[in-house]
Amino acid sequence: MQMQRPAPTTSLRERVVTALEDQRTLGYVLMLPALLLILIFIAYPFVLGVWMSLTDKIVGTPGTFIGLGNYEKLFASDIFHTAAWNTVFFTVVATVFKAVLGMWLAVLLNRKFRFSNITRATVLLPFIVPTVLSTLAWLWMFDATFSVFNWTLRWLWQMEIGIWGLVLKENWGFFRGPLWLGDPSLAMASVILVNVWRGLPFFAISFLAGLQTIPPDLYDAADIDGASGWKKFWHVTLPLIKPVAIVVIVFSIVVTFADFQLVYILTRGGPNNETHLLATLAYQLGMGSGNIGQGAAVALFMLPILAFVIIFQLWYLRREGVQ
Repeated sequence: MQMQRPAPTTSLRERVVTALEDQRTLGYVLMLPALLLILIFIAYPFVLGVWMSLTDKIVGTPGTFIGLGNYEKLFASDIFHTAAWNTVFFTVVATVFKAVLGMWLAVLLNRKFRFSNITRATVLLPFIVPTVLSTLAWLWMFDATFSVFNWTLRWLWQMEIGIWGLVLKENWGFFRGPLWLGDPSLAMASVILVNVWRGLPFFAISFLAGLQTIPPDLYDAADIDGASGWKKFWHVTLPLIKPVAIVVIVFSIVVTFADFQLVYILTRGGPNNETHLLATLAYQLGMGSGNIGQGAAVALFMLPILAFVIIFQLWYLRREGVQ
């Protein structure tokens, strides 16, 4: 009677190698680290923020569930209405200026001239410098006493009417220079100026990359047809660069809408809440006042608006056949 040999056993290493030979299993394994990062640093904070927005949590207390109570208080708050309007105004105006000036600068940089590569690299400097560092420099330039803008205006005034006229004007108080960040009518304009200065290189370089993908033959054909510069831009450049422009503009809207560092360093929402954005208001309520529940509610108020913008972008690009 012959004895049956035991079936050969496979080691753990062999089973793992066999499983990884399946492309589907290998794909799941490769996606696992990214999935863990998303769960830990995005999904968990998001779910925690939603829960906190539905509680009356204050620093040092666990908080109790109050449903939509925080949102009801916000909609009844004048400061929240001001911050919401300021956020929309700030985002729209800054994005329009960045898009228009970015396109103009990209068209200039797309031309061939001496030191073009150095010029293109220099344009990126505002985007490369850390936000806090560059904003502190702008804070000094807007300073009421040491503002370089006010010093320049005074120098021009002195050149116009003479030193004695300048002294007379200062004694009367008519020409001390504007309070760029202290005047409600100038504070928002100053903040928008800094945001445009910082975001302009991103628009210019992105549009420049799109311009360089347009075949020169199209412009040669337009020249043969007798098209002017504006018609070539409107009928050739703009349609071909539109997919790039849509992506860049939507990305800028999302980043600008949630901007915090720039406004907080320059004005902290002042004067008289004239530059308060939803991001700075959320920080003031959550970290400054300790009312984490209301701060989380303000932050989550931005979510549906930004989600709508992103969904619109995806829908538009799919409709245009852009993969």
